Amino acid sequence: MNVGVYRERNTFEPALAALVQKEVGINPDYMADPEPAAGFSFDLMNGACGVLNAIQVGQALLETGSTERLLITAADVHPSGDADSDSRYPYADLAGVLLLSRSTEPEAGFGPVRHYTADHPTDVAGYLDTEAMGLHGRSTITVRREPGHRARLAEFAARAVTDYASETNINLDRTLVIGPFVAHAEGGGEPHTAAPILGYLRAMDSARRDQCDQFLFVSVGAGPSAACALYRPERW
Repeated sequence: MNVGVYRERNTFEPALAALVQKEVGINPDYMADPEPAAGFSFDLMNGACGVLNAIQVGQALLETGSTERLLITAADVHPSGDADSDSRYPYADLAGVLLLSRSTEPEAGFGPVRHYTADHPTDVAGYLDTEAMGLHGRSTITVRREPGHRARLAEFAARAVTDYASETNINLDRTLVIGPFVAHAEGGGEPHTAAPILGYLRAMDSARRDQCDQFLFVSVGAGPSAACALYRPERW
């Protein structure tokens, strides 16, 4: 399942997930090679919340037993293939992958995913300016973010965490929050759809792990919308 939004040469068809499946050889032709099992792939796009949306879909697939494993890919690439060439483009060329399967420990893994919608209009948009793109439509993208965008997202994310903790009755004192803003060491852009995966890797290396026994993912983006999900590692 691929959740990336921004793509090289603005490719939207065929589904990028199918291209990834073929590239890495995950049983691309299950009619010719039915063993070990069919591989099914599709795109799911909901901006910065895409990874958590995919986890929610993956939970349903795993719980019904219709799949053994789920591979989630999250990648954003400037349409030109080089984000550093466009100083106004805010996101980094960055990819991350999660591999999910059913846990043998009853309390381990992801808990419920919750979604929240803000009560004000969106202040960020990414789109193709068809009137202005001319001959460069395959290598350009327009991203508009209103002043104060980051502060509003941070406030909305904090409210979503509070609501999620209240709804699911979790102890935030024992929880390491993986927020929507994750520092990226390379390049000048910020992570977008891959931010939760990068945040998870950073959290696993954090000294604060000794004080916490669970993670709380929170993503927030265009809509404005937010998503939260609790995660308990099998081994701490």
